[in-house]
Amino acid sequence: MSTATLTGVCPECETDLTVPPLVQGETLSCPECMLTLRVEAVDNGRLTLQMVEVQLRDWGQ
Repeated sequence: MSTATLTGVCPECETDLTVPPLVQGETLSCPECMLTLRVEAVDNGRLTLQMVEVQLRDWGQ
């Protein structure tokens, strides 16, 4: 049974992240600043993360 994990750094708050295996294009949330991040690349167990802009829905109020 493998317990492989990947590591990366949040580009916003610079928190070190350790996550279960992810693939390019998947998203996750930083536990520190709650920013949504997308996996841009996975290289040798290291993640390259990019901030995802979340657009809030305008309900016309």
